[in-house]
Amino acid sequence: MGAPLAMESLQKRAASMKESLQKSQTITENMVSILGSFDHRLSALEAAMRPIQVRTHAIRKAHENIDKTLKSAEVILAQFDISRQVEAKIMKGPHEDLGGYLEAVDQLRSNVQFFSCNKSFKSSDGVLNHANGLLAKAMQKLEEEFKQLLSAYSKVVEPDRLFECLPNSMRPSTGSHGDQGDSSGKSPGHQPDHQVKSTEGVVPTLPTLIPPRIMPLLHDLATRMVQAGHQQQCLKTYRDTRASIMEQSLRKLGVEKLSKDDVQKMQWEVLEAKIGNWIHYMRIAVKLLFTGERKVCDQIFEGIDSLRDQCFAEVTANSVTMLLSFGEAIAKSKRSPEKLFVLLDMYEVMHELQPEIETLFEGKACTEMREAALSLTKRLAQTAHETFGDFEEAVEKDATKTAVLDGTVHPLTSYVINYVKFLFDYQSTLKQLFQENENGGGPNSQLATVTMRIMAALQTNLEGKSKNYKDPALTQLFLMNNIHYMVRSVRRSEAKDLLGDDWVQRHRRIVQQHANQYKRVAWGKILQCLSVQGLSSSGGGSGMGNDSGNSSGVSRVAVKDKFKNFNLQFEELHQRQSQWTVPDSELRESLRLAVAEVLLPAYRSFIKRFGPLVESGKNPQKYIRYTPEDLDRMLGEFFEGKTWNEPRR
Repeated sequence: MGAPLAMESLQKRAASMKESLQKSQTITENMVSILGSFDHRLSALEAAMRPIQVRTHAIRKAHENIDKTLKSAEVILAQFDISRQVEAKIMKGPHEDLGGYLEAVDQLRSNVQFFSCNKSFKSSDGVLNHANGLLAKAMQKLEEEFKQLLSAYSKVVEPDRLFECLPNSMRPSTGSHGDQGDSSGKSPGHQPDHQVKSTEGVVPTLPTLIPPRIMPLLHDLATRMVQAGHQQQCLKTYRDTRASIMEQSLRKLGVEKLSKDDVQKMQWEVLEAKIGNWIHYMRIAVKLLFTGERKVCDQIFEGIDSLRDQCFAEVTANSVTMLLSFGEAIAKSKRSPEKLFVLLDMYEVMHELQPEIETLFEGKACTEMREAALSLTKRLAQTAHETFGDFEEAVEKDATKTAVLDGTVHPLTSYVINYVKFLFDYQSTLKQLFQENENGGGPNSQLATVTMRIMAALQTNLEGKSKNYKDPALTQLFLMNNIHYMVRSVRRSEAKDLLGDDWVQRHRRIVQQHANQYKRVAWGKILQCLSVQGLSSSGGGSGMGNDSGNSSGVSRVAVKDKFKNFNLQFEELHQRQSQWTVPDSELRESLRLAVAEVLLPAYRSFIKRFGPLVESGKNPQKYIRYTPEDLDRMLGEFFEGKTWNEPRR
């Protein structure tokens, strides 16, 4: 029973579900039909709306085009109006409101550029012509303002202001030039240039050539002029103004343009002073004026590379030429020994400044000035080197007739020795010269070799001069004095380290040889008067008697003659050699002692042995005029350089 009921229930439920599905399908089909109808109606509606949409889009595009056109018209109208707006400001000029004036110029240039690119407008040609004319007037006023500012604030730099900018070590000392020279050919106060100053690590204070507040204004003016194509006018204005100021500053300092002929006509003292001044002028020009001018150029023409170097080159060209021409005139003038030191001074300052010159005068526009400075440095080096060579030859061939009657140190000797001393003050410079004119060997060995050759040339010349003396004793004294002076001077100077102990010892021996020769030549004959030779009555006796001298065979007459000859010769030697000079006190005392050590013992011995023969006769004082103590005192008067008319003591 239960199974049939369950089956029936299921069948009813299945029939119910089937009926529901059929109804759902019918509804779905009806909905699809409705939706299809709706889609059809929508398509029809869209087709009906399309013309309206097209018209709406066209209206919107037209509106956008109208807005753009109106905005373009406003821009064009504004450009048309700019010329009228800035004209009053342009005509008024930049003096009262430079910033506003430059802004107006920029607007006008923009206006010109706009109409130059949009020439299709009906009125553009007229506006463009008007704007160009206005811009030309603006540029003229800018040039005038640029020139007026430059002229107003470019002042000649007074020498005192320049000196104040230098550190103390670089300032020229008042009255240090133009002194009379001593026998060395150098003024007593002269110091080598590298000893006068010590500039390493010292930076001078640059003078204010143009006030800092004016520099931005000049920069803005220069920039606008270049942008407007007025580059050459800007260059000319700057060059004409600044170059004149630079040249006037140098002339006020004392710089003058001199030719080789001008230099050749000058007295040496005047020329030496001018060279000393020129060395200071070169430092001041490079370290202060040219460096200051480079700074001004760099600031005014910042960002304008085409003008910066060109302006600096043209401003400084004449000044550089004026300075270097003097150096060239000296380098080309007739060589002479006294010029060597100033040539070395000039070479030193040029060599010192060369790196700064290379930096300051960089760029193609400054090539000529860089090369001129380098050429002068090389020419000075070459001339100094040639002068150095001339000196050795001049020493050996010196034929001055200066008579040194007293046998003292000859002026040539003191000149050459002082010359060599000065050379050693320039050791580093000379080594630099030797390196540039390399002939083999290191700079030290070359300097030593050249110095030895100069000393040898001096010695050769002195030997020639010594032959002018008629008295052979004075010949030896002269050579002794002069070579001793050479040795002593070398021992007390830096030359000792370069020439070496061997040179010193060798020449000390030469001095001693001349001293020995002097004693032999000057005193040999007088010592013969104190010998026993010729005292015996037979002419050959040599036996001495007892201390009283009464030995047999001795001729009283011969003894008296010996004393008479001795007195005459000694008095003659005393009179003559008291006028001779041994300037070195140690050498003088040494020479007197050497004579006394030979003369006094011989004299004492002679008096002791033969004096009684004379003393027992008539007028003994006529023959024995001097005691040994008298002779010793009189020897102390030798080599004192007494005058000829001074009475004998």
